[in-house]
Amino acid sequence: MSHPSSLSSPQGPLTLAALNAADQAGFTALLDGVYEHSPWIAEQAWAQRPFRTLTQLKHALAQVVRLASTEAQLGLIRAHPELAGKAAVAGQLTAESTHEQSKAGLTHCTPEEFATLQRLNRDYNARFGFPFILAVRGPRGLGLSRADIVRTFERRLHNAPAFELAECLRNIHRIAEIRLNDKFGVTPEAGNLVCDWAEQLAVHTEGAGLSNGLDDRPPLTVTYLTPAHQACAAQLRAWMQACGFDEVGLDAVGNVVGIYHGQDPGAPRLLTGSHYDTVRNGGKHDGRLGIFVPMACVRALHAQGRRLPHGIEVVAFAEEEGQRYKATFLGSGALVGDFKPEWLDLADAEGVTVRQAMQAAGLSADLGEIAALQRDPARYLGFVEVHIEQGPVLDALDMPLGVVTSINGSLRYAGEAIGMACHAGTTPMPLRQDAAAAVAELLLYVERRAGLDQGSPHGPSVGTVGVLQVPQGSLNVVPGRCQFTLDLRAPTNDQRDTLAADVLAEAEAIAARRGVRLQIERTMAASAAPSAPAWQQRWADAVAHLGLPVFTLPSGAGHDAMKLHERMPQAMLFVRGGNAGISHNPLETLTNDDAQLCVDAFMHLLESL
Repeated sequence: MSHPSSLSSPQGPLTLAALNAADQAGFTALLDGVYEHSPWIAEQAWAQRPFRTLTQLKHALAQVVRLASTEAQLGLIRAHPELAGKAAVAGQLTAESTHEQSKAGLTHCTPEEFATLQRLNRDYNARFGFPFILAVRGPRGLGLSRADIVRTFERRLHNAPAFELAECLRNIHRIAEIRLNDKFGVTPEAGNLVCDWAEQLAVHTEGAGLSNGLDDRPPLTVTYLTPAHQACAAQLRAWMQACGFDEVGLDAVGNVVGIYHGQDPGAPRLLTGSHYDTVRNGGKHDGRLGIFVPMACVRALHAQGRRLPHGIEVVAFAEEEGQRYKATFLGSGALVGDFKPEWLDLADAEGVTVRQAMQAAGLSADLGEIAALQRDPARYLGFVEVHIEQGPVLDALDMPLGVVTSINGSLRYAGEAIGMACHAGTTPMPLRQDAAAAVAELLLYVERRAGLDQGSPHGPSVGTVGVLQVPQGSLNVVPGRCQFTLDLRAPTNDQRDTLAADVLAEAEAIAARRGVRLQIERTMAASAAPSAPAWQQRWADAVAHLGLPVFTLPSGAGHDAMKLHERMPQAMLFVRGGNAGISHNPLETLTNDDAQLCVDAFMHLLESL
């Protein structure tokens, strides 16, 4: 449902039919003001007519900019006014810029705020040579607060120049997207709902009284079966009931389960969902997006009185992140019969066991009840999951959606190099047995070796040495010990294992050459979870239906889908995150328009089954 915008023309909202029928000059005139003082973008996009969807038009315009020269991109950035700058003071802003800056309250700055923005404008221009660009109407379109704008300004002053240029362009595309919505009289209502749910669920957190360093709210931390976790579960149950699910309940491990029956209640159901727990000081959309998107679809079906041939089962998984206890996938593991009995005796930092936490939350902690949660694959069509990408790939390509080809398999190791601690001043370089230097050499090899798989037909590998410690290290002592970790990931098990074999062989060679002893223990192995081809194609068809090119990528992070993969076909859809795709961080963000695309893609998948 949409409504005309206040910035639509007096004749009413613009239509794709009118745009497609226009000659190049008319097309450019109709899109005047979308990209600030830059008609060349519309002029070049004109050749790609006809546009079937507004999403296709937005993407085409963004790709014109993406393929333009750096000089043209800089010209586009410099065509934009400073925030609360000279043009604003002189009343020389375009109608679109005036509306946006007013929406963010920049026309009502206090003298102190105005002085701060003027200083930031000067510092930013001195560092980068172009004005600071921010989509001040924000990810929800309602307008950022002046405090948010200043904090973002100050944070981005520290970016590298090339990164900041790209970030300005990404914000320009967001500005253009909102302006196009205004011209076409379009409101992403389902996207707004998803974003609002995310904000409201984030009220429940364990960090009350603290600050996340970004705004006046506490950091978002929701770990398994804490009071904040239980409050989230209660809120999700209430929302599912309001959406029109036929059955809503809390299961034996704390999963919230909603079922919307199909025309034949006995027919196999589609299983979907994601997790509602978070990492400490995490983001609002990780996991939770995959709960909200199918909820929005069920809400729409119920409002229309529609039943599909198949039912839909949405599971808000209680635990995926492994934050409170040294176990992960407690929620989805139970559905595939992989809830380990010994998990009940795991204790958190306060000594509270899983069993005690369950019983305190009103759950039985009975292994029989937990075992009964295992799903029969014959009762399900498959499992699909929508998730924020948690990486920079889609955002860097100006690509809203990506179809996941595989969830990477991973191997983790804990290691220690043991050399000889000795005097840093008196020990000649050729006679040293430097444990830290050996691990440093291994780190650089991991980086090089994983990079060799960038051209793999299955997708790239990645390798990380995330922990490096020199116990009892001293400024003037050659390190005698160095502890480290290895995290190796690849889209297939074979590619993962080949990478690991090469890294371990090189580690032995380095140790022998440097005269150190190496101890490496494997601490975790997770199999890759390739997407089921038929379900991957269904996501691809949904993306194409929206008017977007189909872009595929592997998932470097683990997801609940990799557990369900053990019992049934699965496939995932990724949506880009803002701020270069950052996740597990309060800066994690998602626009209402991209959330709308997720809902539209999911609805298309449901209707095409």
